[in-house]
Amino acid sequence: MRSPSTGLALAACVSARLPWNSRGERRRCLVSGKQQPRKGDRVSWKSHGAETTGEVEKKITERTEAAGRTVDASDQDPQYQVRSEKSGRRAVHKPQALRRKKDG
Repeated sequence: MRSPSTGLALAACVSARLPWNSRGERRRCLVSGKQQPRKGDRVSWKSHGAETTGEVEKKITERTEAAGRTVDASDQDPQYQVRSEKSGRRAVHKPQALRRKKDG
């Protein structure tokens, strides 16, 4: 999906009802080429200059209250609720802010 004005790829990942495309491949984010996070995935993200690690709790696809703020998500622009391993606090991030971590 490209922006009509600039021709650049849009920053949002395309959400799909099925995790697989027509060729039997996992759907990937248009910008980064990464697989979209799924519930239970161990991920990391930047928080105040440091890296935080945690687990994806759920995918948010509609405007709602989560982690103490209003999340303006949609099917085309999903966000993910994550829980920090260190503090146990919840946060909400766009998929491009999350990096999948290897278990271990």
